[in-house]
Amino acid sequence: MSNTLKTAMLLGVLSALLLLIGEALGGAQGLVLGFMFAALTNFASYWFSDKIVLRMYRAREAEPDSRLVRIVTQLAQKAALPQPRCYIIPEQSPNAFATGRNPEHAAVAATEGILQLLTDEELEGVLAHELAHVKHRDILTSSVAATIAAAIMMISRFAMFFGGARDDDRRGGNPIALLLTIILAPIAAMLIQMAISRSREYDADAGGASITGSPEGLVSALTKLEAASKVIPLDANPATAHMFIIKPFSVSGLAGLFSSHPPTQDRIAALLHARQ
Repeated sequence: MSNTLKTAMLLGVLSALLLLIGEALGGAQGLVLGFMFAALTNFASYWFSDKIVLRMYRAREAEPDSRLVRIVTQLAQKAALPQPRCYIIPEQSPNAFATGRNPEHAAVAATEGILQLLTDEELEGVLAHELAHVKHRDILTSSVAATIAAAIMMISRFAMFFGGARDDDRRGGNPIALLLTIILAPIAAMLIQMAISRSREYDADAGGASITGSPEGLVSALTKLEAASKVIPLDANPATAHMFIIKPFSVSGLAGLFSSHPPTQDRIAALLHARQ
């Protein structure tokens, strides 16, 4: 299945959840409002999802002569990709992600922590992984998922506080159905994120190793990131957790049950196996 089709299906499924929430909260009027919100969210998530996600993490554009830009430029040339924009996230937890709607409008973001923690070889492995996502055109699907899932979770939390104000008796509504909608919408959004992300991480790992010519840098980086992220967790929005190279370990509780990443040790094993 092409990524374009996956994105269209994702938009459709998550939009249906928005309609379901609207109908549960306000009947026919809520359904209309849900449709309008879904249309607006779809438009914004396609054209502006990268800007929305970068703003969530207060990312600032990297200086042209920075280490991040230098390494990304070298790797993009090796991968025959357009030069992505580069951003730095003011967080000490080590992590990184790529976003954008296509390779011509891609951006790579890295935290201050990952830039301090990794050697050049390890950082090349991480950034090559992110450029592999760009090359495979994964970034639109993951960015759209993050934007719409965040909207669904926001509406669900809003409904948790204000849904009770609707007169259910006026239309014979069932408050249990409303409660289920509030609970299941975020879970469904996270399940969709998990479905589109887990297998792609292995593909991006392999693609990154192909760009750098060796898996060693990424293997070493993943080992360091796994340990350091547990010590300094990233305060990540669960709706965006699937975008990062490694699971933000602050995602816990119910959200943590729906991890969008394969176990790090499995990813390392796959990289080492492919090297043999």
